[in-house]
Amino acid sequence: MAHLLHTSFVPSSSSLRRPAVTHRKTTSPLVVRAKIREIFMPALSSTMTEGKIVSWTKSEGDKLSKGDSVVVVESDKADMDVETFYDGYLAAIVVEEGGVAAVGSPIAFLAETEDEIPQAKSKASSSSSAPAPASAPAPSPPVESQPEKVAAPVAAAVPAPVVVSSHPASEGGKRIVASPYAKKLAKDLKVELGRIVGTGPMGRIVAKDVEAFAASGNVAAVESPAPGKSATPAGVQLGSVVPFTTMQSAVSRNMVESLAVPTFRVGYTITTDALDALYKKIKSKGVTMTALLAKATALALVKHPVINSSCRDGNSFTYNSSINVAVAVATDGGLITPVLQNADKVDVYSLSRKWKELVDKARSKQLQPHEYNTGTFTLSNLGMFGVDRFDAILPPGTGAIMAVGASQPTVVATKDGRIGMKNQMQVNVTADHRVIYGADLASFLQTLSLIIEDPKDLTF
Repeated sequence: MAHLLHTSFVPSSSSLRRPAVTHRKTTSPLVVRAKIREIFMPALSSTMTEGKIVSWTKSEGDKLSKGDSVVVVESDKADMDVETFYDGYLAAIVVEEGGVAAVGSPIAFLAETEDEIPQAKSKASSSSSAPAPASAPAPSPPVESQPEKVAAPVAAAVPAPVVVSSHPASEGGKRIVASPYAKKLAKDLKVELGRIVGTGPMGRIVAKDVEAFAASGNVAAVESPAPGKSATPAGVQLGSVVPFTTMQSAVSRNMVESLAVPTFRVGYTITTDALDALYKKIKSKGVTMTALLAKATALALVKHPVINSSCRDGNSFTYNSSINVAVAVATDGGLITPVLQNADKVDVYSLSRKWKELVDKARSKQLQPHEYNTGTFTLSNLGMFGVDRFDAILPPGTGAIMAVGASQPTVVATKDGRIGMKNQMQVNVTADHRVIYGADLASFLQTLSLIIEDPKDLTF
């Protein structure tokens, strides 16, 4: 306790007691030290090493209250609204919009009072202009003069330090608040965002606003390509070198990391006539095929827990206590895997509602970390594009991923020796061979096939 109280600990022994001291009134002035805090780049996910400043929701000199949103940060998976945990004034911004900073580095300074703003600005200037240390680090300044750090802790470890937010942008000197998907849609439809009135939270422009505006006929004229010239997709400049986005960088790191895992693949053909009939029957109730496949997979994983296991250290593996089915979703400039948690215990109707919610949040970059990094088994479905079969790369930290192809009419031999027609789909599972073996996957796929070919349990 002594180091917390900044005083010496004195035992209550009479031999060590100090003589009585007469306290005299002093005329020396009381020194009150300024309290200036650093706002540093938070770690918004376990894989995040740096973040990009999407926008500052407050300006220099603005008064802040605890819980106010200060800055929107683009992590490797989503855009997050970072809050302040202290009252004060946003004294100085170190990293401007569009800038990138390493996790833990200062991005702004917070002053406790308005009078301390100049001192905070001075600290910001000195920190930004200070040269990088050479081989030996410079001695640390006294503790009293070091600014306190204000951090949004890792989102996965501490509840509610960050809140999902919109993705504001600056356009033509006027701030336009719109979701990333709305921006993409506006670009595709040749719609000027500045002319749209948003109906989302705090006036944010969402996709339906863009679609409604475009439907009203307020769309810019689209130039037709000259005869003899092929049309280039909008926004693509041929011959240009494009740096990775934060999400693409994360995907790249994960894919390279997955190469260190010894994997193998097993394919299986599943008849889907009964599943297709069930889907047609309950589709009107909002059920999606993704939810049906996730539910079927989860029920099969219950009987084969090793397929739902994971090996992270190369020396042991974990039988995961929950069955969380992650499903790959393509987004603008990246790939993310929203997670249907406890898919074996949730009914298919609730799973469908949850899946639609997750997809909307994924495409607007609003997923919370626990909604995309808690998967224990992954599904990747390209069947909607007519792809009949493909292999998927195993995400690091999981035991298996299943690639699902399209269900297609296939000529087959019936049990009585005749020729018949059935709908069939191909699934290929990529698995971590350190934990899962061929017989394990074969048994799992047999169980999955029985569930899909007789799907009566999927609606309970």
